Amino acid sequence: MKIRIFAILSLIAGSFAMASCIDEEATDEVILANDKAAINAYIDTTTIVNVKEFHDEASGLRIIWQEVSDSGMGVTNGDTLKVDYIGKLLSNKVFDTSIKQVAVDGGIFASTRVYTPLEFPVGFNLLIPGFEFGVGQMEQGDKATVFIPSRYAYGQQGTNGVVPIPSNAPIMFELNLIEVTQGPQQ
Repeated sequence: MKIRIFAILSLIAGSFAMASCIDEEATDEVILANDKAAINAYIDTTTIVNVKEFHDEASGLRIIWQEVSDSGMGVTNGDTLKVDYIGKLLSNKVFDTSIKQVAVDGGIFASTRVYTPLEFPVGFNLLIPGFEFGVGQMEQGDKATVFIPSRYAYGQQGTNGVVPIPSNAPIMFELNLIEVTQGPQQ
């Protein structure tokens, strides 16, 4: 009996030892590779108006413009932006939006919420990194879809919102950069 218990304990201890040897960077790289593949598959199988595109292969971030304004009003840190947005999983399920009718149509409408464009100063890490990066590449009047790997979105924790975002889920935001108000010049 003692031998069986020792053998079971040895197997359990060995499993914990192996689990602690997992290379976290390799795991992160596998997750990023899976995110990139999911984003590419989505783009390859979905019709998206594309008048301009940005793709950073290293990070996996992709931006596809549906409209380019050529307003010349680019974004710099400290500017205050006003943005309408629709956040979606790659299944096209809306998880958040600033647009009331989209919330109603997506089944996520909350009567206590005021649906207005998001207004925020850029460059202060107030939003997920992928959102800030994407809108930072736009000009006032541009409309674009930003595809964001999970590490630049909600990562391993995901969210528990009305529509939960699973752990390690790549997401996308349809963005309409309505207004850029210049911040203090440095």
